[in-house]
Amino acid sequence: MSEPPTVLSTFTAEDLLYLNLPDKQAELVRGRLVVHEPPGYRHGVVALGIARLIANYVHHHALGTVVAAETGFKLFSNPDTVRAADAAYVSRDRAPDPQPSGYLELAPNLVVEVVSPSDRAGEIQAKVSDWLTGGSRLVWVIDPGRKRAIVYREDGSVDLLADQDALDGEDVLPGFACPLNDLW
Repeated sequence: MSEPPTVLSTFTAEDLLYLNLPDKQAELVRGRLVVHEPPGYRHGVVALGIARLIANYVHHHALGTVVAAETGFKLFSNPDTVRAADAAYVSRDRAPDPQPSGYLELAPNLVVEVVSPSDRAGEIQAKVSDWLTGGSRLVWVIDPGRKRAIVYREDGSVDLLADQDALDGEDVLPGFACPLNDLW
């Protein structure tokens, strides 16, 4: 008689790294697996657009590293939390050398989250909270459907930006600015 399959009630970052869920995206939140459907087309266009602009700026000024959509960062341990940003910037002084093949065990300086139609407000707030608690200094939540963005800072301040406003790198990415309406 065969043994029933083992079901993990708590996952680790290493479990997540080697998990294979075809056509799905997954994060780990306090040891619990959270599975998402792939985002839609507009999400991808906006995420790539802002990531490209940030990456070009960071490369031109030799400021650090920018990673693409769904790169995981291990924010907490025991139980583990691994969050994936739509784009993220890690300053040169914080980026490890050599680069790990697994998850970077720190929060990026800047995180970009692009809202998908299936995202729930509470889920987005939980991600923002994890990023800031984990050590991110600036989180941009870009909402293409409403043509707006919300800027969250490590000091707890929040700004709502309208379509005609611009994202500002502030002291995290000095000199960077991107008008929101350039993203749609």
